[in-house]
Parts: sequence; C-alpha cells; structure tokens
Amino acid sequence: MPGEIVCIMGMSGSGKTTTLHCIGGLTRPTGGEIWIGDAQIVGMTEDQLNGVRERMGMVFQYAALFDSLTVFENVAFGPRRRRRLPEDQIRAIVAEKLELVGLPGTENLYPSQLSGGMAKRVGLARAIALSPPVLLYDEPTSGLDPVVASVVDELIMQMRDKLGVTSLVVSHNITSIFRISDRIAMVHEGQILIEGTPEEVRASPDLVVQQFIQGRSHGPIEQARRLARLAEVRPPLHSEG
Repeated sequence: MPGEIVCIMGMSGSGKTTTLHCIGGLTRPTGGEIWIGDAQIVGMTEDQLNGVRERMGMVFQYAALFDSLTVFENVAFGPRRRRRLPEDQIRAIVAEKLELVGLPGTENLYPSQLSGGMAKRVGLARAIALSPPVLLYDEPTSGLDPVVASVVDELIMQMRDKLGVTSLVVSHNITSIFRISDRIAMVHEGQILIEGTPEEVRASPDLVVQQFIQGRSHGPIEQARRLARLAEVRPPLHSEG
C-alpha cells in the first residue's frame, strides 16, 4: 500500500537484492510483471524505464557515493543530470535534503571524511533529492553499530511519516525489520514463504520463519543446507557386473 514500509528478509542468496534490483530497473527480469503504480516495467525500453526511475530513489548497501565528489555534488547529481535545474534551485534542494537527514553544513566534505552512518545519510539525501514517492533500500543498516542503525531506522520512518514515501527495504537486521516495518515478506528458496504484519510474522508457526527470526543455528534451514552439501560430495554409484 502507498505510504508503507515493507521489509524483505531472508537468507543470503535467497533473491532479496535481485528482487530489489529488478524493481529498480537495475536488473532485467526474464519474465513476469513488475508494476510501479500504473506502469508495468518488464519489457520497457531504456528511455521508458528512465521515466519510471524518476519516481524511485535507491539507497545502496554501502551508500555508493562518488568518492571524487563532495557531499553537495553527490546530492546534486540527480537534479543536475535528470532535471537540469538552475544552480540556485539545486543549492536549495541540497540544503533542504541534508537538513532532513540531520547533516546540515556538510556540503563541502568528501566521502572519505564521513563516518559510515553519515555516508548512509548522504546516500539517503541523494535518493530523495528529486522527492520520489518510492524509496528502495538495500541493507541500509549493514556495517553500522546498533546506535547508528537505530538512527537510520528513524530516518526511514521519517520518510514515511513526514513525506508519505513508500519504502521497500531489504535487510538481514531482524531488530531493524521489526522496528520499522508495516509489513514483512520472507523470501526462502526463491519463493515468498510468508507475508504479513510484524505481529503475524512473529506468531508464524512455520519452523523456517522461526529459525530465521530467532537466529538459531539448528533447524530446517541448516538441515536443508547439510543435505545439499552431502548431495554435492556423495560419490556416484557404480553397478557391479
């Protein structure tokens, strides 16, 4: 639903980030349908897809800032490249977005001068520079300590509460997922295993879901992996005779 925060969780390699990249138009799916509002983007030309991309902002796992550009130039990248706005308007946009993420006055810093949490916030400021209605987050709290991760969580919720942004978040951080989500989907072996509110997911009787959200080392996930490893190393059978 519009204005929701939806989190996708699951084991590494389950397809979470690939799903996010397909929605964002960074990876071309081989089939199926993806709807962004009233636009079905599978099969679109690059020019058509660029028009849809303007309605989405992407926050990458490690911020993916341009190292050779200042904070100002990183945040201004979208308005300059996509909209070709006048410089005074761009300066106002950059100042507004940096204020919104709690980093006023950092315009002249370079990414090498930023902490991990600051870099994440600059990445968010860049993603919202064109005021998109949809934000995609790839592991937004990865590599952050618990305090800074909670700050990033607060910013994600602010995007919903203040701007009405719809957010799709890929994350392994169970604490963060249950803190910020309106709905949660768990991907397992290429399928959506469960989808619901945090309360519904937490109460799920599914053993795979419970093992994952409780972080247990033993359970059906590990058993399946062990069987897969045994199948890989088992020598072929030879008939006698």
